Amino acid sequence: MKKIEIACFNLESALIAQKYGADRIELCADMLVGGTTPKIEMIQQARENLTIDMFVMIRPRGGNFVYSDSEFEQMKSEIETIKKVGVNGFVFGILMDDRTINVEQNKDLVELVKPFPCTFHRAFDAVSNCEKALEDVISCGFSTILTSGTFPNVMEGKEVLKQLVIQAKNRIEIMPGGGLRSTNISELNEMVNANWYHSSAITDGSEIANPVEIVQLKNKLQS
Repeated sequence: MKKIEIACFNLESALIAQKYGADRIELCADMLVGGTTPKIEMIQQARENLTIDMFVMIRPRGGNFVYSDSEFEQMKSEIETIKKVGVNGFVFGILMDDRTINVEQNKDLVELVKPFPCTFHRAFDAVSNCEKALEDVISCGFSTILTSGTFPNVMEGKEVLKQLVIQAKNRIEIMPGGGLRSTNISELNEMVNANWYHSSAITDGSEIANPVEIVQLKNKLQS
């Protein structure tokens, strides 16, 4: 059974995602910069109202994915706090200046997050060599990579996504996300054949998930 994760930037979207069939939500703030760590109050409210799995993004700011020592300490502190809320997983990703994976820092966070699973987010799309990066992310202990195949959106990156799924050989989930919609999910799934897909399901320029879009994403993925 193929599954859908919905990126939610507010509690309303999270509740819509659950009601209309999402398998999991990724909770984050600041849609305009691609997501940052949500406030603890929002995480607690979401946890109280959701029965489906909830992964939380850990990202101190928008912009690049190279972090200062103080930003890295902030990420660790946020993980420690959020772990107590009862989430199901975490989403983060740290790069080096040369656009390779920062193996040491990512490993530290994966270790800190245990026993919860971790998704390496779309920082992956900024790497210089995605084949090498895939192996590095696996070595860090992540369970999933969220990626558009290093292109601006999943349809442009579909060839790369297909190759990543083949290279991964079930050692890690490759979860296509970035411009994924009900209008293209069937074509993408046919080519890439991933197990998980990721979308905000936002279709109107707001920050609220569209219930009809979630239902269509699910239906087209199962058909």
